[in-house]
Amino acid sequence: MKSKQTIYNGWLENERKVISPHFDQRPDLKDISLLVIHYISLPPSQFGGGYIDDFFQGKLDPNQHPYFQEIYQMRVSSHCFIDRVGKVTQYVSFNDRAWHAGVSSFQGREKCNDFAIGIELEGDNDHPFTDLQYQKLIQVTKQIMNTYPLITRERIVGHCDISPNRKIDPGQYFDWDRFLNHL
Repeated sequence: MKSKQTIYNGWLENERKVISPHFDQRPDLKDISLLVIHYISLPPSQFGGGYIDDFFQGKLDPNQHPYFQEIYQMRVSSHCFIDRVGKVTQYVSFNDRAWHAGVSSFQGREKCNDFAIGIELEGDNDHPFTDLQYQKLIQVTKQIMNTYPLITRERIVGHCDISPNRKIDPGQYFDWDRFLNHL
């Protein structure tokens, strides 16, 4: 694993950046206090292909796959994405509000995007995540927790936890014990 990950002005240093236009300013920069773990694959259950970059940039071509015709006009993003080989791409500064959580609530507080950081893992509900993904997720999470100390182990959740009737990610194969025990 690489040396300690650092964050400067909300950006992971030494990681790939693909800027998404789908973000805005947080209501309170000092309130970053939740980490949300998601999964994504485009097309569903297919890995690789670069479509996630296109999706988060609003450039997804609806003619590339029938499923894309349903989602290509959505305006969504995540702060980071970790692919199957552990490569990180950051789309939005942690200091800004990415549009990843949608309708959500944590401990009675609505609009989790206001105070959350979102990390997408390349995956689905049918495949285990890779060792490289866990290694990189642990590394990035440790640095996020160091930079944003209001994010504690108790304030790391899955999308399913903040949108329980709407979302199931990070899904049945995400090993919470493996992840949390290394933080």
